[in-house]
Amino acid sequence: MTSSEVWTRATADRYDAEETTMSSAAVLGPTLAFLAELAGRGRALEFAIGTGRVGVPLQERGVPVAGIELSEHMTAQLRRKIGEDALPVTVGDMATTVVAGEFTLVYLVYNTITNLLTQDEQVACFCNAARHLEPGGRFVVELGVPPLRFLPPGQVAAPFDVSERHLGFDTFDLVEQILVSHHLTRDGDDGRYRRDASRHRYAWPAELDLMARIAGLELERRVADWDGSPFTQDSGKHVSVWRKPA
Repeated sequence: MTSSEVWTRATADRYDAEETTMSSAAVLGPTLAFLAELAGRGRALEFAIGTGRVGVPLQERGVPVAGIELSEHMTAQLRRKIGEDALPVTVGDMATTVVAGEFTLVYLVYNTITNLLTQDEQVACFCNAARHLEPGGRFVVELGVPPLRFLPPGQVAAPFDVSERHLGFDTFDLVEQILVSHHLTRDGDDGRYRRDASRHRYAWPAELDLMARIAGLELERRVADWDGSPFTQDSGKHVSVWRKPA
């Protein structure tokens, strides 16, 4: 077991309802096109597949998909959408769990590598991806750029969403590279809010490149989003592709 926090039944039950924007055609369309092109005629493995937000529609596009997921509750939600025969999922952590076969693509979306709370575990995740890739295969990670430039001296918190039904802000431990995402979500119309928090280890793109080198992977491409827009110093996130040498 890694240091990842395990998603509970309550969180899994409401996950899809709270992530409708991330499941929209506007978001998923470019994501699926990007991943399907890299998978080609081969198989894809999704680390931390969750409820299948990406894996299920990618499989429906004709890419054979398998998954690894730490939370049995998230896997149960995925099983409501697709059967084990069509999309097999192994319950386990993405840093050490091994599934059978080789893949042309291993991918990890939506900041999920930060669920591994130590550098050693994140390095192990890269090594695990390399272990599953066939020669010439790719490992793809979608990850936000740490928003530390928004922190003036002495401040350790930064908001990322201020809307009618949700307040979200991150607090930072700048020594340990740990951020805690805090959420205040309005559940109904009676004024009550639900409070949630999750811990993450943030990492810079250059640090991920070094992890990839340790795992024997080479940086092939880095873009600002799934649509292929250029990655710049002002980009809020990146989609990075590392290749296993043939």
